[in-house]
This record gives sequence, C-alpha cells and structure tokens, in this order.
Amino acid sequence: MFTGIVTDIGEIVSLTPTAQGQLHRLRIACRYDRATIADGASIACNGVCLTVVASGVEGSKDSAQRTWFDVDTAAETLALTTAKHWKVGTRLNLERALKIGDELGGHIVAGHADGIATIASRDDLPDMARFELKTTRELARFIATKGSITLDGVSLTVNTVTDVTFSVLIIPHTLGVTTIGDWRAGAEVNIEVDLMARYAARLTEMK
Repeated sequence: MFTGIVTDIGEIVSLTPTAQGQLHRLRIACRYDRATIADGASIACNGVCLTVVASGVEGSKDSAQRTWFDVDTAAETLALTTAKHWKVGTRLNLERALKIGDELGGHIVAGHADGIATIASRDDLPDMARFELKTTRELARFIATKGSITLDGVSLTVNTVTDVTFSVLIIPHTLGVTTIGDWRAGAEVNIEVDLMARYAARLTEMK
C-alpha cells in the first residue's frame, strides 16, 4: 500500500524488451539509499506498483554515484497504463511502500492503476496550475468533487467534475517535487480511483 506522496523522481536508464515484447525489464536510477532496497520490495513508479528484482549503485566514490533498481513491467501493465510509452530518459514519480507507523499524508493508494486519463488542458495561474483531464465513463463514475484521485502516483483532490472530465489544482510545491510540472495538453497519465469510491459504488449496485 502507498499514500500518493512522492518521495523521489527516478529516471529510466535502460529498457530491455523480453518475452517477445510482452515484458520490459527497466533499470531506474534514483536517490534512495541502496541499503534500504531489498529484492522483492514494492516501489510505485508513476502510480504503478512494481517489484524490485535487482538493485545496486553505479559510479565510483570519486564521481557521482546513483542508486539503481530493476523492475519488470508485464503485458497487462503495458496494456493498461502509460508504461507502454516509457523509454530511456523518462522521469517517474517514485514512492516506497507504506510502513506501519508512517504518516498517512495523502490517501490509501493500492498502486494498481485503473487506466489512463488524458490531459485536456493546462492553465498556469499566479500561484498554481489547473489541469483538466478526461477519462473513460467507467472510471469517471468513481470521481467526485472534493474526492481523492491518484494521477501518476500523486495523491490529489478533485476540484470539479463534468461528465467524463475532471480538474485538479496543483500547488507550486507539488509542481516542483513531482513530474506534474512537465505535464502538457495531450499527454496521458495513470489514474487510480479512490478505493472508498469503488466500495461505495459496489454497495449501491448490490441494493
């Protein structure tokens, strides 16, 4: 489980397609302490929970050193998320798995992206940026004004909702510590709807 609070921005430094393109092995550079990353650990990458299969440090002590970890993106992840567009140089919002006792600064996030939202517009305001996004009707029914939403792994509050379109307001701090500052109209982002909204909808359907 995660909280949607990004703790680092990683960069893909290598990508190797395997299993006839149905699996991608990614190497992601980050600023995490190598000693804290164990094989089998879960790290959310742009909101997608991926399992560490190897890790290490590149560079010598006399030069800049960077921690790296390897993950595999399987066929379903490539089909349902923006992972299909990732390439060497792509920057990713990273979050380590939640530990018992950690501060829950965002909301409960599973790291299981439900699909993709497309950025319809970006408005840079004096103190923040406003993004309007469109998603599928299936996912839009779980999105409510003032509710929680996870976009590329970032816990955000929904500002407005109109049919399949919704908007979020991003403060300067979030723009600076996540990849949201790079978002432009037409780009795709991973979306995970609030788990509570899913349960509420299911309860309503069962009545």
